[in-house]
Amino acid sequence: MNNFLKFANGCTCNGSRLFAGLVAGCSISHAALATDLPVVNLGATTFYDGASTPGGNGWTAALYYQNHDANKITDNKGDEIRLPKSKVNIDSVLLQMIYQAEGGPMNTDWGLSATLPFVTKADIDDGLNNAAIDGKEGMGDLNAGVFLQFKPVMGEYGPVFVHRLEAAVIVPVGKYDKHTAVNPGADFWSFNPYWAATFWATPKTTISWRLHYLWNAKNNNPSPETYGPDAENMQAGQAVHLNFNAAYAFTPKLTAGINGYWLNQFTDTQIDGHDASGRKEKVFAIGPGAVYAFSRENLLFANMYFESDVRNRPEGNRFFLRWMHKL
Repeated sequence: MNNFLKFANGCTCNGSRLFAGLVAGCSISHAALATDLPVVNLGATTFYDGASTPGGNGWTAALYYQNHDANKITDNKGDEIRLPKSKVNIDSVLLQMIYQAEGGPMNTDWGLSATLPFVTKADIDDGLNNAAIDGKEGMGDLNAGVFLQFKPVMGEYGPVFVHRLEAAVIVPVGKYDKHTAVNPGADFWSFNPYWAATFWATPKTTISWRLHYLWNAKNNNPSPETYGPDAENMQAGQAVHLNFNAAYAFTPKLTAGINGYWLNQFTDTQIDGHDASGRKEKVFAIGPGAVYAFSRENLLFANMYFESDVRNRPEGNRFFLRWMHKL
């Protein structure tokens, strides 16, 4: 059996909410750019994503550091919005607790997962000294879920396929100010289930993915700068997003490869029940990554992403560092 089956992860992750009203006060229309979606798991989980928690059943803790550095703001066509300066730099840390136990239905183990993010830096500069373009640090929204971890399909030389299903919700407990461009919290509930899987093409070569669906409830306290002074509510559109990777185990402890993510919003955001066109978000990213297993109980992941094909979002680079520890 590939040793990394013992070390692999099972988690879901949410970070800070970016740019809920980025262009407020600028000389372009409010509808031209505003990030309506909450921040979800874009690249936070990667190699061996469909496998069980490291060290097997019981409690596992994970600590994440994330940096998103963007110097380009895109409109609905993917073109750069010209500002004197387009600087977005967000740092966040996330604490996750996972519990997995035996005895689930359909030959599975069952488990619970909870992730709480904290925005530690929200540095935004449009070059216009615009007071509306601001960011806040603080606690973000809680991501909580229940999952079924399926037993691995075994082959002659070890595992061939393993997967997991999780029903997750984003609970709006984070800090939120409707007059601020970057908030740790989104101020609305979201349903964000996923299917994660890992396929062993060879005993040392794996392909993994995590496919999410995103549905968002209404925000009854929307930003007047972004959605208009008379707006009573907004509801971000539905989306799908995908993490994917291909990796090779160079040693029993070191695996490296390429990883990426993709997000596509496929329904319009609604303002007071009416579709608001030209706001759908999209992003694709790819880059290198690696995971090192110090032991069965301790894993360190490092992942870098370079974004492209971005619509209605800041475009830049994203870096994750993740440590997982079996308690």
